[in-house]
Amino acid sequence: MPAPASPNQPILRVPGVRPLVCLSLLGFAGYVLLLPTAPLWAVHGGADEGGAGLVNAVLMLATVLFQTTVPWALRRVGWRTTLVAGVLLLGLPSLALVLTDQLGWILAASAVRGAGFAIVTVCGATAIAELVDAARRGRAIGVYGLAVAAPQVLLTPSAAWIAGSVDFRVVFVAGALPALAVPFAAVLGRRLDATPGHAPAPGGRAAPRARTLLALALPSVVLLAVTTPGGALLTFAPQLGHGAVAAMAGLLGLTTAAALSRWLVGGLTDRYGPGRFVPPLLVLCAGGLALCAWALTGSGPGAAGLVAGMTLVGISYGSLQNLTLVTAFAAVPDRDRSLASAVWNIGFDAGTGLGSLVVGFVAAGAGFSVGLLTTAALCVVVAGCAVAGRRRS
Repeated sequence: MPAPASPNQPILRVPGVRPLVCLSLLGFAGYVLLLPTAPLWAVHGGADEGGAGLVNAVLMLATVLFQTTVPWALRRVGWRTTLVAGVLLLGLPSLALVLTDQLGWILAASAVRGAGFAIVTVCGATAIAELVDAARRGRAIGVYGLAVAAPQVLLTPSAAWIAGSVDFRVVFVAGALPALAVPFAAVLGRRLDATPGHAPAPGGRAAPRARTLLALALPSVVLLAVTTPGGALLTFAPQLGHGAVAAMAGLLGLTTAAALSRWLVGGLTDRYGPGRFVPPLLVLCAGGLALCAWALTGSGPGAAGLVAGMTLVGISYGSLQNLTLVTAFAAVPDRDRSLASAVWNIGFDAGTGLGSLVVGFVAAGAGFSVGLLTTAALCVVVAGCAVAGRRRS
């Protein structure tokens, strides 16, 4: 059995954290490279905005569906087998996109990648809670979040540019990077398989499980509210009408702000708790979206306003990922960590898929400004719910 980590040990020196960071870097590199590029590949093959939106919507639908099965897989086949399968399913289908730009083929590859992404996301968030004690969980999630967000900062702004200026196939080959994480998945999986599991309580599981899911409802809704616009901007930035340079700058602002805020908010979360920060961050997200929508109109601030708005959204997007995950783990007993991770990831990925799907179809009929304002309204409504929830508690 692995020795417990010292409370004073730096997060990156906790056994198992470094393989998790390496796995996350490679896994999310493949994920983010295709997030803006696969929809553009569909447009290249003749799809409209609605069809392009379907690409990431199918990816996220498959992710959400398979995330519900990951806790079962961890119990049945163990961490090592589950993690290795996840990185292979996420990485290898990217190579299939080299063959054709037809929408049906792209959607099929997206569905398989979604299954792999489900495993990588649920296992990654659960692993950080298994490896690091609760008193340092905010900082640990910040480190994990930085590993998740770093590929977004480095690769998302350039992926669409590489596809358009060099070749789509270069991006699709690089999208297979998660398959290179197999050794890290095996090392991390062996360590977690050797850690004693949390045995389920005998009998009477229905009521506790219902209470657990209810406790996870609010952080999941908050996460859904911020990842819906985040997913829309990540998907459609190259199509917002201000050119490739503005799209790259906006994505760089969003992803950099998200990475830094997700990392830096960890210490604040451990010190003050997550609840007080949620409503103002949702309002900030709504303001950033409103600025983005205004920038897309003829009377708006143009490309500079779009970049500034996307950066504001990024601050909320990153911070609320950390805050809601800390809240989710605090809401459940230790034995239900994988359930909390699955529910949290479902909120994250359902929001990303909804952003791609809803904003895509609204944009097809009424324009991207209306689509972004719709997601801003969702943030304001959920902020009100978060304030009411804090008052009741």
